[in-house]
Amino acid sequence: MVASAETVDSELPPAPAPRPRAPVSLVVLATLAVLAAAWAAQGLILPILLAMFFAMVGNPILRGLRRLYVPRFLGALIVLIGGLAATGMLAWQLAGPVRVWIEEAPRQLRSLTPRLQQMAKPVQSASAAAESIARVADVGPKQRVQLVEIKSGGTLALLAATPRMMASVLAVVLLTFFFMVYGERLQRHAIAILPDRQRKKLTVDIMSSIEREVSRYILTISIINTLLGMALAGSLMALGVGGPEALMWGTIVALLNFAPYVGAFIGAFLMLLMGLVSFDTLGMSLLPVAIYLGLHTLEGQLITPIVLGRRMALSPLILIIALMVFGFLFGIIGLLLAVPLLVCAKIALVRVEGMDRWARLLE
Repeated sequence: MVASAETVDSELPPAPAPRPRAPVSLVVLATLAVLAAAWAAQGLILPILLAMFFAMVGNPILRGLRRLYVPRFLGALIVLIGGLAATGMLAWQLAGPVRVWIEEAPRQLRSLTPRLQQMAKPVQSASAAAESIARVADVGPKQRVQLVEIKSGGTLALLAATPRMMASVLAVVLLTFFFMVYGERLQRHAIAILPDRQRKKLTVDIMSSIEREVSRYILTISIINTLLGMALAGSLMALGVGGPEALMWGTIVALLNFAPYVGAFIGAFLMLLMGLVSFDTLGMSLLPVAIYLGLHTLEGQLITPIVLGRRMALSPLILIIALMVFGFLFGIIGLLLAVPLLVCAKIALVRVEGMDRWARLLE
């Protein structure tokens, strides 16, 4: 006996009701509200994000120390003290060159003025002609111009902001230590709140992947940027730049390279300015920026794609938009955190069923 189509349809379980979709206007308003709240609470959010960033950098080292039977508390203390000591030594080494450069910059820029004047002669001629025309056309009564001098309390503002800055730095240091020590326990307690086993397994998979991949990504990028800075510093020393000054420029370039595209643009401008100030001939003046662009191209087009592979590939357009958004919200720190947050979003989207198309949108 063959069952009819109506009988078969009646025996099947009812199809699940489709999930209601929020209107586009509501999604836009919610996104704007989240961005406004993030901008307003940046004093609270930034230390937490920075601490999570530094903890992810230290997690691969912590895992290596745990293989040597070093307790997590002691390992986190070793990593934190080592990082602070390295940062302090680097700051002490760079303090002298930075102070000298700041003191010498006005004189060096004045020496650069004659070269720039040669390039600006057509503009100056046009400006002089426009000024002559304006004087001829000015036939009205002369009005007395009163100059008002506004004095800003820059020093007082800096002194007032120092305690707040020190409190933020201390908060980042303490949060980094506690994230390294108690981060795993916090993850376990958060996962235990979930209602069913399937969601717990999916959340564990996502969090483990994010922690492992992002930690590896940040540590790898940090090593690559350090090598880039060392290569640039060595090249500048070969051109005759002093060792401390070359180390300063190498460190600045390494830090700028954490912000893709934007950091490269700023680094190229700084190398061009440094070359024009430090060397007399045009060829030698352009050599530092040429070396920097060559090293950056080698790093961005060959070394980083080979080391990281396609897993961490991000769309340049999406990356630029993320840099603009995070830079507007959080300034320089936002530029530093934009790429790791995008990588976290991509890993989470890949793991969630039905969201892999959104992950491909980021590639």
